Amino acid sequence: MTIKQFEEIIAWQKSQDLAVKTYSIFRDSKDFGFKDQICRAAVSISNNIAEGFERSSDAEFSKFLFISAGSCGEVRSMIYLAHRLGYITIDQKENLLAAVIEVSRLIKGLIKALKKPK
Repeated sequence: MTIKQFEEIIAWQKSQDLAVKTYSIFRDSKDFGFKDQICRAAVSISNNIAEGFERSSDAEFSKFLFISAGSCGEVRSMIYLAHRLGYITIDQKENLLAAVIEVSRLIKGLIKALKKPK
């Protein structure tokens, strides 16, 4: 099966879900700098998947997938910090971590698949 549009990519779909969860959880945060940073990083994941796919070359797609993976790391780090600062509950922390780790694994799988000879 060949992917024809980025909306078919599971990593993109799940990263969109992660961004929605992140926005929902931090919607009422008064720490606007923190909220802006974590939300922008979460949105960056799916946007880079989409942008890389639209570049129409495996090399470019792979480059943007690495950027997406980096954004996953940033979101993960900020989730830990949010919990330590008392911005989120342990349940919210665990829920967000599970989601971002899943997205990260999917992205790494895509990167590996692009490296395989066709």
